[in-house]
Order: sequence, then structure tokens, then C-alpha cells
Amino acid sequence: MEVAGTTRPGGRTAKNTAAVLAAAIEELSEHDYADISVESIAARAGVHKTTVYRRWGNKVEVIRQAMASAAVAHIQVPDTGNVDSDLLLLARAVQALLSAPQGAAITRALIVGGLASAELGEIMRQFWAVRLEAVSVIVDRAVSRGELPPGTDAAALMRIMSAPLFYQLLVTQVPVTEEDANISSAAALAAAKAGVFTTTG
Repeated sequence: MEVAGTTRPGGRTAKNTAAVLAAAIEELSEHDYADISVESIAARAGVHKTTVYRRWGNKVEVIRQAMASAAVAHIQVPDTGNVDSDLLLLARAVQALLSAPQGAAITRALIVGGLASAELGEIMRQFWAVRLEAVSVIVDRAVSRGELPPGTDAAALMRIMSAPLFYQLLVTQVPVTEEDANISSAAALAAAKAGVFTTTG
């Protein structure tokens, strides 16, 4: 007998969980956060709403777990042995996310919704915190190899590398290209090597 809330590999609960989390992402990519409900997520996932309520309790927790799963699933921390190529690959991964229709839609929904909803704002902060951990690994390795100055702030580096790409998506609405990622990576890396992002004297 399967216990409610457990995830048995290949079992009904595991399949329902995957379907619900995928449905939450799809809902977020197509609708404003305020217009999403447990019922709409359940209907898209093809499960009864009581299944969602029993497992997650409310839509906030469903979307929180969906975004956490998406953050982990889409993060591939480059380890080429060189910070130049590591950051280039990371920048291109951000570009790929922002240029994909669903990725662009979710990004817009998170940012716009986060301004209006404290709940979604917190989900967004947790989402980026997971991604920042990936950048921190790259920076720590680069510092240990002597490629970046000690005390380099990974969060600052990530902001400077990503900001031009998000600016194009959200402000100018110009397609974000791989060349844009190349330029952002090179500019951020040059600043990092010059010590712009160091937090220690």
C-alpha cells in the first residue's frame, strides 16, 4: 500500500508529482501568478485537486517546489579547469534559458509577479539563491587556481554577467543571442580579474 506523500520510483505518486510540478511551470509561463490556482494546476496535470492539496497544501508550495526543481535541473556547473571557459559556458546557459519561449515567459512572470506578490518574491529569491550556489563554486575554484583575486564576490560577478542579458529580455525586448552572452561573460570576467568584485582589502 502506497503512503500518501511518498515518492516511490516509477509509482503513481512519483508520476503525479512530476506531472503537477511540470503543470505548475507551464501555468507560470502562460498566466499571471494571481490567476494560477491549485485547481488550474491540477487540471493541467490531469490529477484531482485533492491530490495537490494533500501533497502540497496550497499553490505557493507547489510553485515553490516546482521552481526549486527547475533550478536544480537546469544548472550544470561547468568545470573546464579554466574560469574563462567556465563563465562563458554559464553565460551561454543563461542566454539559452532567456531565449527559450518558456524560459523567457517564466522569467517575466517571476519578476513581474514578484513585485506584486510577497509570496512569489520569496520563491524568486530562493530560486536565484540556488543558482548563485553554482556560481560560487566556479568562483571558489578560480580563486584557488589563482585566476581571480581572493575575496571575489560571486554574487556581484553573477549580477554583472547576467544583467545585460536580462535587460535585453525585459527592457529592450531584443532577442538575447549567444554573442550577447559572450560579451557579458568577457566584460564581467575582465572586471573580476581587475579586482572590481573583491570584498577584502
